[in-house]
Amino acid sequence: MPALLTSPCYRSQLANGIVLLVYENPSANIVAGRLFLRQGSSSEPPEQAGLLALLSALLTKGSRDRSAHEIAEFVESSGASLGTDVANDYFLVSLKSVAADFPALLTLAAELLRYPSLPDAEFDLEQRLALEALRSQREQPFNLAYDQLRQSLYGQHPYALDTLGTETTLGSLSRDRLAAAHQQYFRPDQLVISVAGQITPEEAESWVEEVFGDWQNPPTPAPIALLPDRNQPSDRVSQVRQMQQLILMLGFATVDVRSPDYTALKLLAAYLGNGMSSRLFVELREKQSLAYEVSAVFPTRLGPAPFVAYLGTAIENGPQALAALRSELDRLSVALLSSEEVAVTQRKVLGQYALSKQSNAQIAQLYGWYETLGLGIDFDQQFPEAIAAVQATDLQRVAQTWLQQGCLSLVGPEAAIADLI
Repeated sequence: MPALLTSPCYRSQLANGIVLLVYENPSANIVAGRLFLRQGSSSEPPEQAGLLALLSALLTKGSRDRSAHEIAEFVESSGASLGTDVANDYFLVSLKSVAADFPALLTLAAELLRYPSLPDAEFDLEQRLALEALRSQREQPFNLAYDQLRQSLYGQHPYALDTLGTETTLGSLSRDRLAAAHQQYFRPDQLVISVAGQITPEEAESWVEEVFGDWQNPPTPAPIALLPDRNQPSDRVSQVRQMQQLILMLGFATVDVRSPDYTALKLLAAYLGNGMSSRLFVELREKQSLAYEVSAVFPTRLGPAPFVAYLGTAIENGPQALAALRSELDRLSVALLSSEEVAVTQRKVLGQYALSKQSNAQIAQLYGWYETLGLGIDFDQQFPEAIAAVQATDLQRVAQTWLQQGCLSLVGPEAAIADLI
């Protein structure tokens, strides 16, 4: 049964700095948890890029008290789920189980966060797998285009790199360096625990206090991600690949989530590229037959997020497709969207936002993410209000401000690229 946001989210803070968020939903016998550390790949030294991604892969491979097999057996025997992930701005442990099993699952998560064993044999395996994943990505044209776009837009900024790092940085890491990073990055004053489901705030607080309450912060300050201003990008970058299509990406380093322009850019991305009714899909794919795939994206970031419009097109259509893509972006700066276009896009964004809060896992993710970003749980109400308040003039202004000086990333055959340079 879908979970509905009908009651407020409870928030408290332990003495050691852990923030606890609880959304009680008694309608389903499930509890989902998201444990966010305010440390992501942006906190890593450039020469150790990929450090936290490798640590993420190793975290469930053993604790002080349990082997990898015992951990897997415990999770699977109860039908629960346990996973880890890392992004630019956070490290994440995800949990889900029936309500009766959640205290034991939370205890396991505490073991992994506090006392991972990082076995040598597992380290060697996960390092090889990560290197293989990086090599595999180089065979995918879209990933190639996006990687070189990021590097051009961000330069020395940590957003320039994949969370996996590079083959050089990943290959240089050691098990001892991961253990040192665990001591440096994993600390209670960096932890946000967000739970949703058949659980009361009193129960959650009692369980979290029991397994995390004695965790002490080290005397040194927590690492801080270095997020400089956006880079001045190259005009264009390209990579030759013998393939049957051409990938075109136009990208711009824009604003962080706290910017007053954030919601307008969210709307512009939805207007351009969200679904089969979006502007780029209708104009470039349906009407002009210039794209196999086409879209626009604008992720939420603590630092300046990339705004990217892209398409895959037939080799012979390269010049025409690029001109059409540029024309659609330029149009945003010179012509006001109609009131109907604005209203339709607002309804689309608000509808999808509502649908993103149907499950306990989605709710725990949402509130935990907002807290980790420093926005607070009230942002859940502020975001729809801000979307509804955006006017056509706001959309034109942010397009004129942020979607001018960008970078063109190309991947395709040499002759097709030469036609666009």
